[in-house]
Amino acid sequence: MRMKPPIAKKVPVDVKAHGQTWSDEYAWLRNKEDPDVTAYLEAENRFTEEQLKNEKGLQDTLYEEMKSRIKEEDVSVPEPYQGYFYYWRTEAGKQYRVYCRKKGSLEAQEEVLLDENQLAEGKDYFDLGVFEISPDQNLLAYSVDENGSEEFTLFVKDLRTGELFNERIPQTYYSAEWAADNQTIFYTELDDNQRPYRVRRHKLGTSWGQDDVVYEEMNPEFFVYVSKSKDERYLFVEITGAITSECHILDARKPEGEFQLIQERTRGVEYSVEPHGDRLFVLTNDTQMNFRIAETPLSQPSKEHWKDFIVGSEERLLDDFEVFEHFLVVYERYQGLPQVRIVDLRTQTEHFVEFDEAAYYVDGGENAEYASKTFRFAYTSLVTPASIYDYDMETRQRTLQKRLEIPGGYDPALYTSERILAPSHDGKKIPISIVYRKDQRQSKPQPLYLTGYGSYGICNDAGFSSSRLSLLDRGFIYAIAHIRGGSELGRQWYEDGKFLKKQNTFRDFISCAEYLCSQGFSDPDHLSISGGSAGGMLIGATINQRPELFHAAVAKVPFVDVVNTMLDDSLPLTAGEYDEWGNPAQKEFFECMRSYSPYDNVEAKDYPHLLVTAGLNDPRVTYWEPAKWTAKLRAQKTDSHLLLLYTNMGAGHAGASGRFDALRETALEYAFLLKVHGLTCQT
Repeated sequence: MRMKPPIAKKVPVDVKAHGQTWSDEYAWLRNKEDPDVTAYLEAENRFTEEQLKNEKGLQDTLYEEMKSRIKEEDVSVPEPYQGYFYYWRTEAGKQYRVYCRKKGSLEAQEEVLLDENQLAEGKDYFDLGVFEISPDQNLLAYSVDENGSEEFTLFVKDLRTGELFNERIPQTYYSAEWAADNQTIFYTELDDNQRPYRVRRHKLGTSWGQDDVVYEEMNPEFFVYVSKSKDERYLFVEITGAITSECHILDARKPEGEFQLIQERTRGVEYSVEPHGDRLFVLTNDTQMNFRIAETPLSQPSKEHWKDFIVGSEERLLDDFEVFEHFLVVYERYQGLPQVRIVDLRTQTEHFVEFDEAAYYVDGGENAEYASKTFRFAYTSLVTPASIYDYDMETRQRTLQKRLEIPGGYDPALYTSERILAPSHDGKKIPISIVYRKDQRQSKPQPLYLTGYGSYGICNDAGFSSSRLSLLDRGFIYAIAHIRGGSELGRQWYEDGKFLKKQNTFRDFISCAEYLCSQGFSDPDHLSISGGSAGGMLIGATINQRPELFHAAVAKVPFVDVVNTMLDDSLPLTAGEYDEWGNPAQKEFFECMRSYSPYDNVEAKDYPHLLVTAGLNDPRVTYWEPAKWTAKLRAQKTDSHLLLLYTNMGAGHAGASGRFDALRETALEYAFLLKVHGLTCQT
């Protein structure tokens, strides 16, 4: 006899806003300390396991298959820096990296700096946050998170002796930097809502409780970070909100000094800086939505002195930039694809690095040497594994240093990628990146896995996945919808998918699905969709609005309880999210959120097969959002389709931390897809 699905109890709690009152029957799931909450989550996990028990062998097959494509003994491309070559390597059977260096040459004796496997021993979860070498190369500041909460403890290791200093600094975040004296560390501290709100200054050998506060941000809409210029002359405190930023600067040789404001924040204006000699380069959207790069004297850093170096453009989004002694590298977006511009600062000449695939992703690699004429970048596409290139910015010669090796062999000629444009409801053309195995392409509709994100201006780029081959080789088509809310087609693309225009994100995704069906790639009986975090909200809103269009959906750590979360400013991210979703204290934003919030729009109707995931220690999308949504769906849906909730009880937003453990979760996802598509025999 098969197990019955868990039924969550209903404990009505009234919620009131703007003269409206409604009942939240599953608010009790927010109490993490309530044994009934743990019991419910564990019951859902058991139900998921039971429903997929016939696919246990398939999960094992998928896991071993994906694991076999990982080169267990591997090494990164060594990075030259200050007379050393730094790299990481992995060992057979071990989950984590070993960080190493060699002095002077690659033939020198290896020095192990940090072995994550030793640090993670006996722990269900492990994540390395900060990894910063002191300027004299003798000390290492590193931090660890042992439960997925993204709350790190900072340590300092003496690389000459291998011993740890007494420092154990808790409640830190992802940033820390050394001053030039090799004795002072600046780090970010979390408040009670897990927001990085302070920068403290720590002197080695002193108690962390006595560390000076050098900056404190009380506005809950902003996070603070500490960083260092590539030439290592300056330290920065960066204050970032969703659409506003501010930066303060300090001479790294004067750690006891005060950080100086570069330009006071203005709502809606973002900027970041990097010094070059006696000037600052500034990336900002102050006069151009798609950003410009300005320059200004270091002695006069404020906005009235900013002069155009690269003017803004309606066609090109300037994403980021990197400064070398003689070159400026600019990361851009043009017609939805990333580009790299190289500017010779001596001659003011420029050129673009050329890429020829239909859909790809490129980003800067480790480029620690300020004086280098070599630019290292990472390149990948839907069919090309991650590749590291060294590019001579003078000769324009490109050298492949490493391409991800797929054990057992991988032939890219068996696969092909396309980039098509789907018309949306208002005539906008939405790019879709597609990959499939050529000999599996059929003349009839076939299983297609459509993914999307569409929030925060984040670009959902086309990259390679060796795990994805397990779907492609079984006849799946994989597609990415580059919908509004991301920045693929510029800043306006982002602005047109947020606030009161958020419905564009969902309509774009639905339009992409409809277009893929109309073009014969798939049909509603073969079409599945997936998204995570804000992309999980996309999935929830989409299946509320057009459930009949999809056969199955996977929502990973989905942000689905939008209204309740945004009404609760005690939660870690809420205040900082007002510039993304709007503040529900304003009625028009409240009404807009109510119109699409997945949890608030569950109805008594048929839904697709659905797999939902959560992380018990997730600080970004709290576990109760997917749990409440699942409970409400289970109570109201009218179909007999699968509805599964899997909560990782020892992890956070990113799921399992080990490289092999993470594959178990992917195997669960793929087994679910193969089951609901009737393809479990294809083991």
